[in-house]
Amino acid sequence: MAEAATSRQRPGRPARINRERIVEAALSAGNLDTLTMRELAARLGVTHGALYRWVKDRDQLLDLVSEVIVKRILPPDGPPGQDWRPWLARVGWAMHDQFLAVPGYATRTARPHRHTSHSFGRLRHEVVTAFTNAGVGPGLAEQSWYIFITSVVSWLAAQENPLDLGHGAPRFELFLDTLLRGLPAREPGVDRP
Repeated sequence: MAEAATSRQRPGRPARINRERIVEAALSAGNLDTLTMRELAARLGVTHGALYRWVKDRDQLLDLVSEVIVKRILPPDGPPGQDWRPWLARVGWAMHDQFLAVPGYATRTARPHRHTSHSFGRLRHEVVTAFTNAGVGPGLAEQSWYIFITSVVSWLAAQENPLDLGHGAPRFELFLDTLLRGLPAREPGVDRP
């Protein structure tokens, strides 16, 4: 009897959208930082009321987008043992490529905003684990994560909104190399190993 009940479909029209289509439309919509829910609904060919049945608000939409981007950023092999720099460089380059592929994403991420910790929590956990696997204490591993994420996201947001700093565009490889040489964080007055 229960089997028959679960195989019946609810009456009405089938859904024209789902979360995957919503995220796909948001990722290809142009500037994510200025994208409105009405514009997204129009791209999907639904009313904004129908969109709100799937996504509570713009913050939740950006959380869904972040989940996809973080999934693309994290290497499948997980954080390494002692040799964390090449792994973290891969993460940094993946952030560069994925953030800049979605106009407005780095700008939005760089500004204070409400978001869930799920997607960036996964990224945080992997980076902190890379530092702790290399022998960095938990407190300094957290500080190193904070320095890494704020530096990379701020740099990428500056790429989306370039300042006129004179000749020669900033090069990400120089920025990332310098950042990684300064990590992990250390207490003031303690020499780097």
